[in-house]
Amino acid sequence: MTRLHAVIMAGGGGTRLWPVSRRGRPKQLLRLAGDRSLFAESVARLTPWLPAERITVAASAELCEVLAPEAPTLPRSSFLIEPEPKGTAAVLGLAAVVLAERDPDAVMAVLTSDHAIAHPERLRVLLEAGAELAAGGAIVTLGIPPESPDTGYGYLRRGPAVPGATEAYEVLEFREKPDRATAERYLADGEHFWNSGMFLWRPARLLAEIDRQMPALARVLTLAARPGGAESDAFRAAWAGLVPETIDYGIMEHAEGVVVLPAEGLGWSDIGTWDRVYDLLAKDASGNVVLQAAAMFHESSGNLVVGGGDISGRLIVLEGVRDIVLVDTGDVVLVCHREHAGAVRAVVEALERGGLGRYLH
Repeated sequence: MTRLHAVIMAGGGGTRLWPVSRRGRPKQLLRLAGDRSLFAESVARLTPWLPAERITVAASAELCEVLAPEAPTLPRSSFLIEPEPKGTAAVLGLAAVVLAERDPDAVMAVLTSDHAIAHPERLRVLLEAGAELAAGGAIVTLGIPPESPDTGYGYLRRGPAVPGATEAYEVLEFREKPDRATAERYLADGEHFWNSGMFLWRPARLLAEIDRQMPALARVLTLAARPGGAESDAFRAAWAGLVPETIDYGIMEHAEGVVVLPAEGLGWSDIGTWDRVYDLLAKDASGNVVLQAAAMFHESSGNLVVGGGDISGRLIVLEGVRDIVLVDTGDVVLVCHREHAGAVRAVVEALERGGLGRYLH
């Protein structure tokens, strides 16, 4: 009998949501749309139907310490500690080794800790359908039908329907984040999906692809598969020597037998940038949004004001401006146009190069 296990990726830094997202408190710990953090929401949408022992959280040791209180229903054994960040391909390979040992009948669902999903019951339906396909040997991805020609997402192109499956399609290719004209073409042709970053596979299936496409990583994971291997000095030294790589570039782009399930109806949002935070939240009559701050708007519309840190008693006033993001954390004030929100990552990199890394912690 196939059994579904969820692996929640929780190790990202969330640099594009700086300055609220910091290295010691990345975006998955932020409360953007309610009383619970994004990470707590990612766990809560699973726990009504998936036992805690079949939920694994992958992150660094430091992050696991701050994530654990956000999900008190999970035992500490649910937290898989990544020795050091080496990209999603490496940590998912490690998770596959662990799950294969725990449960020979496991199907591994890869989920994220920083997405908003308005309809978790729909996610359950998709994961259960995907698990059946994965049990038969497929690598499954959930594809989000595009709602706009968004240039911030990667895309995938579907091919023929999978025989015998309910609305599942072969994946012909993964495509990089496109320019505007290309994204408009993808939106119009009906053959493309946003790459959600959610996948399903049998652990052995992923490990076989790693062996074929990333032999250096496969050799390291062989050390982890030995009794006590993940705790050994040899494994940690070999892990430290890995070149970081994502699962998309390292595996998915050239994997064999990839299938996409159209994931309409999820109410899905990748909360990766401040403009996407703006899209997610309720707005006033002028299209302004305020989050954890005191703000007043005069002749201003389409703005996002976000507070954080020590700003109690501070009033932020916007006059005569449109489509601005203003984030005030007490030690940093970020102001940018909403259309430029994706460039915040470049600002973070410039701070690091300029010796201003203290503002990133």
